Amino acid sequence: MERWPVEGTPANPRAWLISTGRFKAIDRLRKTRREVKDETDVPLELAETEDYDVADDRLRLIFTCCHPALNPDAQVAMTLREVCGLTTEQVAAAFLTTAPTLAQRIVRAKTKIRDAKIPYEVPSRTDLPERLATVLHVVYLVYNQGYFTRADLATEAIRLGRLLVDLLPEPEAIGLLALMLLHDARRATRTTAAGMLIPLEEQDRSLWSRAQIEEGVALVRRAFQTRRAGPYALQAAIAAVHAEAPSSAETDWSEIAGLYDVLLRMEPSVVIELNRAAAIAMHDGPEHGLALIDAILARGELAEYHLAHAARADLLRRLGRKAEARAAYERALALTVEEPARRFIERRLKEL
Repeated sequence: MERWPVEGTPANPRAWLISTGRFKAIDRLRKTRREVKDETDVPLELAETEDYDVADDRLRLIFTCCHPALNPDAQVAMTLREVCGLTTEQVAAAFLTTAPTLAQRIVRAKTKIRDAKIPYEVPSRTDLPERLATVLHVVYLVYNQGYFTRADLATEAIRLGRLLVDLLPEPEAIGLLALMLLHDARRATRTTAAGMLIPLEEQDRSLWSRAQIEEGVALVRRAFQTRRAGPYALQAAIAAVHAEAPSSAETDWSEIAGLYDVLLRMEPSVVIELNRAAAIAMHDGPEHGLALIDAILARGELAEYHLAHAARADLLRRLGRKAEARAAYERALALTVEEPARRFIERRLKEL
């Protein structure tokens, strides 16, 4: 009110306001310290500012929400809903669960915060590493949510990923940033002008962002040089093999399948198992991948996961089993929410 009318609006008003508020708070603390010292002649320590600088207040809040006293799933769900602005339905989709179940999870987390009087404060630097895994998971899910339909979310996730690498250059933070950059390098070729999904083998690789690919590959090397590469770095390595291949036919599917073997041993996951099955199909033939996917679906773990049915449908299509492929595509369509993916499945159904 006093300065902007005279000096003009700052280039970054939000940062100006935050900085001004911080400086005024520090001035008030110093004033209080002087007054108390004058009255008692006993020194009063000033509350110090953080010994590190998280350059972004959203990242600061994400770290705060990922309190170790909460269940990890609740930390991620609540952060995505309350901090990152995703809807309950979007967060539920990321967890492969229903919106009512997810909503109850968030309610229970908030109740625990209230009843246990958990302080929501910026963690000290020594507390950051134990929260890093959850924070990385949040950023990863934000990127996944924005991958097809919300470019702004994907861009925000990459920005947060860069801040994390600057703050804590751990192998997994580096690996996650590499993974997001390598996937984002294909953004311009993922959908048609009409909004239809373009599968990887049909994408125009000349339009991929070489700068993002080069940065992502360099980050993968940096993560592996630590000899502490984790699941994100392994996924980034898989993305790097795709990114550096001149075409789908020239992709080193043997290396990709081998990386998935290592990843599955490191982090057993049915979704990773599904991705490995797709790689095996490309390396050994569709019938081998189909047998693996059928076994996964027979266990019932991915019965409501549209990508499992879409992958199965694609392999059936390649094997010429049209009636079965059509049924699998219809099942996938019934479970698919994202419009680009729906249009692609509809196209496949018309082709059949």
